[in-house]
Amino acid sequence: MSTLVVIAKECVPGRVKTRLTPALTPQQAAEVAAASLEATLAAAARVRADRHVLFLDGRPPAGCDFEVLPQPTGTLDVRLAALFDAMTDRTLLIGMDTPQVDPELLEATLADDSGADAWFGRATDGGFWALGLDAPDGALIAGVPMSVPWTGALQRRRLVAAGLRVADLPRLTDVDTAESAREVAALLPGTPFADLVASGLEDAA
Repeated sequence: MSTLVVIAKECVPGRVKTRLTPALTPQQAAEVAAASLEATLAAAARVRADRHVLFLDGRPPAGCDFEVLPQPTGTLDVRLAALFDAMTDRTLLIGMDTPQVDPELLEATLADDSGADAWFGRATDGGFWALGLDAPDGALIAGVPMSVPWTGALQRRRLVAAGLRVADLPRLTDVDTAESAREVAALLPGTPFADLVASGLEDAA
């Protein structure tokens, strides 16, 4: 059994992608976030998994057919720990900020029989975009400082310290700033995400 989880926040202006402003307006930033989430969900939907879960803060986007689990209150590490404690089988968590994610990579990770206990994808900003556990345990995440440049290093170190065999996934860029949005958009030419990024940054120029 396997579960693929996308963690996301409702794309409300002023609440998501605030670091994209002032290069984009709050409305444009929310539209970019929504396009990123839509692309991520579309990629995740192509992955063969027993469960597809949207771990959500807010209301789900229209037409979403994933199983929706509401995020509890608390800091991000507390919320992630609660999620993994609620899982019973191999679970792979990804964020909504990497619309360039490869469905084949996600599927291969969930089907990996190499003997790994955990799968870890670092982000270029020092965080992480993916975390998979063969035996989910929230204690492996709780207490790790989130949203700092060394989050990824600390989280991976926690996994290794627990005696887990960690398989590293490719490093990806999260969409957080105008520069990173432009970088990711270049990987997805002709998509709604890329078009929204381009039009927003042109308006700001």
